Amino acid sequence: MEKTKNKYSIIVPTYNERLNIALLVYLVFKHLRDVDFEIIIVDDGSPDGTQQVVQQLQDLYGQDRILLRARPKKLGLGTAYIHGLKHASGDFVVIMDADLSHHPKYLPSFIKKQLETNASIVTGTRYVKGGGVHGWNLMRKLTSRGANVLAQTLLWPGASDLTGSFRLYKKSALEDIISSCVSKGYVFQMEMIVRASRKGYHIEEVPITFVDRVYGISKLGGSEIVEYLKGLAYLLVTT
Repeated sequence: MEKTKNKYSIIVPTYNERLNIALLVYLVFKHLRDVDFEIIIVDDGSPDGTQQVVQQLQDLYGQDRILLRARPKKLGLGTAYIHGLKHASGDFVVIMDADLSHHPKYLPSFIKKQLETNASIVTGTRYVKGGGVHGWNLMRKLTSRGANVLAQTLLWPGASDLTGSFRLYKKSALEDIISSCVSKGYVFQMEMIVRASRKGYHIEEVPITFVDRVYGISKLGGSEIVEYLKGLAYLLVTT
């Protein structure tokens, strides 16, 4: 991709991602060769040695490119982004998962789309032509799709994939939107995109294929689905 003068801060929350984080970092460097970026890893006290792996990556790539901003325990996804944002020096912020479900090969497409459209937000979507999901069973596909259809019907958010967490933001937009969000966990991503839409931010989409994690255990369970439904009701009332 053509060079850009912008700097991108990539915030990656982690908890027990020792087996994934090194490969993720390698792939980011591979696909963003001509881009100025930093990776901010917000680790919530992983007991599996994630932070030790990140420290080795700092030795390899430099502490100016790999920033470890650890927290003592699991404190929630939304606060992890806020914590990482405090340390971000880029003009743009990318948020993505550490478990390789978000492949860094899509990052150039996100950047290209933003440069072409001057969008405040570029979000990866599984639910347009060229997007999809790999590695999920039918029940999980139906749950995710149903959650999105329900939210689309009730909230009219201006984006096709509300629960995805692979996005690029103008830093100023992210700071504004995140300050008005109250949700935690699974609902947080949905509230972010709904609030952005209500505030009139320009949102663009890039098709992605979401791949279920290869290593580690998925952190989505029944309690998150209950929280999602509560969050949906909250947003219906407040937005």
